[in-house]
Amino acid sequence: MATSLSEPTKKRILQVCVKLFLEQGYRKTTMAEIIEQAGVSSSSFQNIFRAKDGVLTELVRFMFENQFAMARSAASAKLPPVYVYAVETAIQMTLTELNENLREIYIEAYTQKDACEYIQHETAKELYRIFGSYQPELTERDFYELEIGSAGVMRGYMSHPCDEEFTLEKKLRLFFLMSLRAYNVPKEEMNQVIRFVEELDIRAISEQVMQKLFQALAMHYEFSLQELMQKTVRKATQSRFPHPIT
Repeated sequence: MATSLSEPTKKRILQVCVKLFLEQGYRKTTMAEIIEQAGVSSSSFQNIFRAKDGVLTELVRFMFENQFAMARSAASAKLPPVYVYAVETAIQMTLTELNENLREIYIEAYTQKDACEYIQHETAKELYRIFGSYQPELTERDFYELEIGSAGVMRGYMSHPCDEEFTLEKKLRLFFLMSLRAYNVPKEEMNQVIRFVEELDIRAISEQVMQKLFQALAMHYEFSLQELMQKTVRKATQSRFPHPIT
């Protein structure tokens, strides 16, 4: 953990890492680049973060807190909690189709132990709040254990880019079928939730969330958005959901 004396060093490392992760990807960013651009020694870096995945955990905490707040704002506070869950999830998955470096960050976040455990514990709290009434016999710990499986499915879908056959709409629908069934949402309500997401322009909403997320990251970690905003956005294939659940 960083001391008060190492806080400026920690700040420089985070500033450089977040910018590089977003501009060129997590995997392409090397320790040598980080150390050189941050102007710190290898030992200083290791004393604060141990390794690159330590920086990832810090970034994930900030991204998830801000991303979900932005998603809730986009979803409207008047929606029932299960609908908000669906919109949040759809946005998160769509972000990985809009930007390959974000895809890589999310995949690594669901892979690295500390970052993944943070996601699972925080998500479990939300799941218990949203779906506890559907399965009143389950505890928050039970939802954490369900989330371990759900997070694995999420990672699997994020890691597989959409194409003409495996469209974004199909990916979202399949994920909701598995997750909402696991949380014991009745079939009729499940259909309504999926139809609601279908009627949204989820790409446009996710694009707005992505731009706001980049702005929040740039402001928080104090780096320029110029290069980042010039990155090409890969558009997901255009299609609609298939037929309602039968």
